[in-house]
Amino acid sequence: MITQEGFNNQTLAQSEFEENIDQLGDAVAPEIEIDSVPDELGELYRVWNSYHLLGTFYQNLEGKWVAQPCNRDERPCCDTSELALFFIIAVNGLLVADVA
Repeated sequence: MITQEGFNNQTLAQSEFEENIDQLGDAVAPEIEIDSVPDELGELYRVWNSYHLLGTFYQNLEGKWVAQPCNRDERPCCDTSELALFFIIAVNGLLVADVA
């Protein structure tokens, strides 16, 4: 009888584990939209998640891309526009890893 209870607990734990893995696999990448508005020095790119503005980025006079996440003091200079975009997405907690 002790063996049966141990088996049932192990089976239950395995079932819960598989359910948690299935839920993690259902994680969907957020829908990110980027638009731009003209600025005095070029284009200002805005990063949106639905109607929430996540931040902006632009190319400075030295050719670096400056990321400006909303409600943050960080203003990192990046080598590419993609890195600036990834920084804004990451600091907003929306970066989703591809587990497949």
